[in-house]
Amino acid sequence: MEEMIAYCGITCTECPAYLATQNDDDEERKRVAETWSKQYQADIKIEDIVCDGCLLGHTRYFSHCSVCEIRACATGKGMQNCAHCDDFACETLTSFFQLVPEAKATLEAIRAGL
Repeated sequence: MEEMIAYCGITCTECPAYLATQNDDDEERKRVAETWSKQYQADIKIEDIVCDGCLLGHTRYFSHCSVCEIRACATGKGMQNCAHCDDFACETLTSFFQLVPEAKATLEAIRAGL
């Protein structure tokens, strides 16, 4: 499977929601929904765990993608991901990195190669 990086730096192809969707694994979707509900103090349901990646051209996204400020900004600017943005790392992205520090490392590695 080819690696896919989301706008925010999450490696989609390693994400549990993406993997559960690609494997059509309802038990894993349930486990992810329960885990993320506790971890992020949110009401995440099994039907929210359906994702082919948030990049343009995909039609099934994790439920949060439809309201994600990072995704909206990057698509609006036509960015491949936030590493390519002149405003890296903006306040929204910096706040996100507090929840997902590995996304910061991914985007910084991409920026280093630009």
